Amino acid sequence: MSKADYTARVAESIADLPAAQWDALDESGNPFTSHAFLSVLEESQSVGGDTGWIPVPIVFEDRSGALIAAMPAYLKEHSQGEFVFDHAWADAWHRAGGRYYPKLQISVPFTPATGPRILTRDESLILPMLHAAQELCESHNLSSAHATFLEAAQVPAFEQAGWLLRNDIQFHWENRGYRSFDDFLAALSSRKRKDLRKERAKARDGIEIRALTGAEIQPEHWDAFWQFYIDTGMRKWGQPYLTREAFSLLGERMAQKILLVLAFMDDRPVAGALNFIGADALYGRYWGAVIDKPFLHFEMCYYQAIDAAIERGLSRVEAGAQGGHKLARGYAPVPTVSAHYLPNAQFRAAVAQFLDQERLGVARDTQLLSGRTPFRKAD
Repeated sequence: MSKADYTARVAESIADLPAAQWDALDESGNPFTSHAFLSVLEESQSVGGDTGWIPVPIVFEDRSGALIAAMPAYLKEHSQGEFVFDHAWADAWHRAGGRYYPKLQISVPFTPATGPRILTRDESLILPMLHAAQELCESHNLSSAHATFLEAAQVPAFEQAGWLLRNDIQFHWENRGYRSFDDFLAALSSRKRKDLRKERAKARDGIEIRALTGAEIQPEHWDAFWQFYIDTGMRKWGQPYLTREAFSLLGERMAQKILLVLAFMDDRPVAGALNFIGADALYGRYWGAVIDKPFLHFEMCYYQAIDAAIERGLSRVEAGAQGGHKLARGYAPVPTVSAHYLPNAQFRAAVAQFLDQERLGVARDTQLLSGRTPFRKAD
């Protein structure tokens, strides 16, 4: 498709764009790039306003005005909620007399889950979309653009466009054709198998666990989970990212894509874990508790997710950012990739040198961690 066949523009919000057209661009089944999820963030005021996440979705429209490509993008006034940390870059840029913020962030806010960042069914439009992002940076004198948690298929396009690549590690659980949790346990070493069984027994002692989805999730369940989320958010981030309304809207619009696991003690909810169901993966997102019970976190966030993935025939569980403790629970290290566009040549050279060194460290860590998984060693 030639440039004369479409118009590029920056829309004011994703909520204002046609939902059916947006979703038709993405065949991945990723719940986070859906129009429903991204528009809920806007309508609930979790992004926009004074949050430091200003929606600036970049779209291509054909001559009839229909969407043919789109990119979820935000002007960022800080580096919070990204899970790919560039605070040192910002400090260096400011020390050199520059203005790092606002920057352009191409991502799903607050969501360290790999997925497409350029939505289109026409691969010939991927590079032009990246060029449009670059032009936006240069025309508005932005320090940089960052695309985080890229799906593997789109990484070469970013590299071809001259973006710097950055590597990191997450821990994912892989479904190797397991028929049950016990089937999964059988793949572990004897000692690890015993450890996991003990953890599950201790976590569930005196606890009733309910896994809810769709219409099973009622407003009172969201009320309870909100308290868990607020408690965890205040301790980890200082200020929770999502508003209370966001959870209600997600329940209204995406209930079939949500798995809410709640723990009850004497019929009172005491802990919860929120997961999203993708086409071939379960994504763990938020967790919280109002009691301190050994191993309950592992049960709610990791073992319940494994149970759900096996039951649904999903190929993996993505349990979010960081967390070396996931390794002993059967979650193995996998690479994640982000891409970064830096118009200033000197700044780009310094960051490129940093990334070369960081990449070596990540490779060493990956190799070391891969040798420490709890699975039985091959004979």
